[in-house]
Parts: sequence; structure tokens; C-alpha cells
Amino acid sequence: MSYALTILGGLGIFLLGMKLLSDNLRDAAGDALRALLARFTQGRLSAVATGTVFTALVQSSSATTLASIGFVSAGLLTFPQAVGVIFGANLGTTATSWLVAILGFKVSISSFAYPMVGLGALASLLMKGRRAHIGAAIAGFGLIFVGIDILQIGMADLADRIDLSAVGAEGFSGRLLLVAIGFVMTVLMQSSSAAIAATLTALFAGAIDMPQAATLVIGQSVGTTATAALAAIGSTTAARRTAAAHIIFNVITAVLALSVLPLFLWAHSLWMEGGGTLADATAIAIFHTSFKILGVAVLLPFIEPFSKLVYRFVPGSDPQYAAGLDEKVAAIPAVAVEAARNAEREMYLALVAYVDGGLRTPASVMKLREQLSALQTGLARCRDFLHHVRTDPDQSEDHARHLAILHTIDHLERLYRRLDVPPAQFEAVSTQPSLQYSQKKLREAVELAATVDSESSAAAPIASVSKELAKERLQRRHHLLKAAATGDPTPRKLDNLLRSLLWCDRVAFHLWRAAHYLEGGLFEPEIESSEPNDS
Repeated sequence: MSYALTILGGLGIFLLGMKLLSDNLRDAAGDALRALLARFTQGRLSAVATGTVFTALVQSSSATTLASIGFVSAGLLTFPQAVGVIFGANLGTTATSWLVAILGFKVSISSFAYPMVGLGALASLLMKGRRAHIGAAIAGFGLIFVGIDILQIGMADLADRIDLSAVGAEGFSGRLLLVAIGFVMTVLMQSSSAAIAATLTALFAGAIDMPQAATLVIGQSVGTTATAALAAIGSTTAARRTAAAHIIFNVITAVLALSVLPLFLWAHSLWMEGGGTLADATAIAIFHTSFKILGVAVLLPFIEPFSKLVYRFVPGSDPQYAAGLDEKVAAIPAVAVEAARNAEREMYLALVAYVDGGLRTPASVMKLREQLSALQTGLARCRDFLHHVRTDPDQSEDHARHLAILHTIDHLERLYRRLDVPPAQFEAVSTQPSLQYSQKKLREAVELAATVDSESSAAAPIASVSKELAKERLQRRHHLLKAAATGDPTPRKLDNLLRSLLWCDRVAFHLWRAAHYLEGGLFEPEIESSEPNDS
């Protein structure tokens, strides 16, 4: 059983290396990931190329898929564009096959892997921010090859002790069995990269032959769909549709791969008989890449019908506001921040529309209560989502954007509480002659706030209006109290007028501050501390 423990240890080190590499490259990329996907996914081919390159770089199709979900949720990608990225992500996973085939069996591990682990670990401990992430990624890269080295030892022992010739790849039933074994390998290891690395190592050690390895790789490719299916359980509609696109693509590609497998084996044997030289692991890497490219080539021209098919498989929609904020997307901070900002902007504009409707027709407030209830749910969903987002303070740009959306949700929640009042409050502001100036200025702030989605800045002009309202409140308060000393207004009327003045001031203030942060403004403690209170 020692060989089994050796194989298990090698797989564990390989998986640890893959996790260190992918997680830290993703974190080191930071805002570059958001910019990359937003800029280079406008066409079908560019979306596929972007998904391929990014997955190959970070060695994680999951990171690319989650980024796509987040961008669809944020409205930065259409679903067909996201499907193109998913196609590319599946193609990008073949980079692991080439990595193992080219370097894993041809280079002395001790000559580069161990120094990489040591130097990378030191860098991750001694440095901060992006450099620390890069150091940890280097250590992970080295661990991948340490794991392959240990796997080779275990697979060599396995080849001597176990005869797998009974599970042949000649007949259809044998191929289906090998596909199933490959599928189970990926499910158990939770990584197609690790499963393929184990297969290539077994092939190199002579434990399996070329037809078996090629068929196993097909099954391992399909095995990634199990992870996608599990991840989709309880997720948003966007996440479930993305998972469905991933599953359908891989199933269709597997059928195509099984169809061309005899042709590949025939071409390989013909090449070798003709005196050609090609390492078995390299041949498998070629096959793996070829059938992924075949899947993309067959499906890409039909990406629109493919997307409609996915919509048919996964019907329905999420609740209004913050619908696409999936907790799994929170693992990629740059994308999560952008998705949350988009949801906050949508809720901000809805709150603006609500206060505008209430000021124009106070009686309509009761009819709009259902909209306010939906906003409350959206705000709670957004707050819960942001609870799972983590950014590194050393990565200043990402962290500043994160802080901005946290301040935004805080002001949106406060604005919601100011608006969650009876229709009488809107009516008082709209009808009282002594509040005419405050009403005029609040309407002005609302009109400016409705433009927050445009290219020009809305925060600065709203700030001006808010400051004028604050000044008006203080002056009007003094005059009202002075008049109350003579008995007019009555205490009850005075209290209502003072509350209405404060309400206008508060609403305008939160409209200003939310717009400021939505437009990328930084925290300003001297302004935040000046929020109007009940005094």
C-alpha cells in the first residue's frame, strides 16, 4: 500500500500547489482582471481568447467562470459574451496538460522546483501586497512539480503491481467505462488539472497505455461539470445559467472527442510507424487541446442559439435589485466590487425615483410601498454579499473601491430609512408655504441625482444643493423658534416643521454622499461627521 500513499501525497502536494498558484495569481491580478474582462470580451473570438488566456495564466477555470458570473450580474457582459468566456476557460484548462507534458517529465525537479518553493515562500512571508501574492504563486508553481515528481514514484510502483489491461479502450463499453473512471477521478480530486496530471504521470510510468489515457482525459474533462453543478445549487439565476453553459459545452465536446478518438489513435500510430518521435504525454496534450478547440469551433458560430438553449434549460429570474450578487463571486474582489457597485447604482436610482414620485404626488406614496419593500430586500442582499468580500489594504486601488461601495450601501440604507415614512411627510413638504424653498432645493437635488448614471459628475452639484439646504434648515429653525415665542406656530406645528426641515436636509445629504461614493469618491471624515442630526 506504500505506492497508494505516495500517490495520495503527490496528488495532495500538486493540489496545494495549484491552489496557491491560482488563488495568489488571481489576487495579484486585482483590478487588472476586471479591466481585462471588461475590455476584451466585446466580440465572440475576443471573449474566447480572453477566457483562454486568463485561465491559462491563473490556472483556474473556476476563477474565470466566477468572474463571468459577476460581470453578467454587473451588466458589464451580456450572457452570450459570458458564454464565449466560458468556452475560452475550458480551452485554457488544457495549459495544465502542456505544463506537465513539457516540464513535468523532462526537467530535473531539484534544479528549479525546490528553489522556487523556498524563494517563493520567503517572498510571501517577508513582502506585502501584490509582491507577497506573487511570491506565494511562485511557491505554488514549484509545488506542482514536486507533486508530479512524487506522483511519478508512486505510479512506477503501481505499474509494477497492477495490470489495467482488462479495462481496454478498444470497444465502446470499455471507452465508456474509462470515461466514467476519469469523471470520478475529477469529482474525487475536485480538480481536472490534478486528474489529468495523474493520468499523464501514469502514462509516463507505463501504468496505462495511450488509448486508456486519451479516454480518461475525456472523462476528466466532463468531470468538471459536477463541480459546476454543485456550485449552482442555491445560486443566482446568472450562476445557474453559467453552470448550465459549462455543462452543456463539456458534454457536447466529450461526444465529439469520443467520435474523433479512433482517428487520433490511428494518426498517432501512423506517425510513430513512419519514424516520427512524439512523447506520449505530449500526444495526450495535443489530443486534449484538439478536442477542446473542436468543441469551440462547432459551438461558437451558434453562440446565440446556444445561449437561448441555456435560457430554456434554466428559466426564471431573480428577485428585483441585487439579484446577481452571488456569494461565490465574492471570492474575486475586483469583480465582486464592480457587481455590488452596479447593484447599488440601480437601487440608488430607484430611491431617487421614489422620492421624486412622493414629492410630485404625495398620495402615490402608498402605491409605491411595494417598490420600497423590494428595495429593502435588495439592500439586505447587497449588505450580506459585501460581508463576504475581502480586499487587501496594501492593494490601494481595489481597497479604495471596496471602501467606497461600503460607504455607499451605508448611505443607501440611511436614505431608505428617511423615505420609509407616511405620505403625510411628503405632503407636509409639498404643501407648507414655509417649506417652499426647502422643497424647491430638494427637488433640484433629486433631479441631479437622477443623472448619476451619466458621464458627467452628479455628486458635486448635489453637494452644493445639500449645503444650501443645511444652511436653510439652520436659519429657518432659528426663525421658527423665535416666532414660536410669540405663540405662532403652535408647538405641534413647530415640531412638524422642524422635522420636515430636518427630513429634507437628511434626504439631500444622503443623495449627495451616495452619489459621491458611487462615482468613486474617497472617504471624507470631516464631511461624514457633519451629517445632520436631530438637534
